[in-house]
Amino acid sequence: MGQKLETGNTFPGMSWNLVGGGTLKIPEAFDTKYNIVLFYRGHW
Repeated sequence: MGQKLETGNTFPGMSWNLVGGGTLKIPEAFDTKYNIVLFYRGHW
C-alpha cells in the first residue's frame, strides 16, 4: 500500500482507460487549483 497523501502533497500521476474510449490522465485533466478525486469501487 502506498503512502497517505497529506495536506500540501502533490497528487501522483495516474491514467485510466475510459469505457467509451480515450484516456483520463490525472492531474493533467484538472485545470483548477483545487479538485476532489473520488474512487468508487462499484459492485464486484
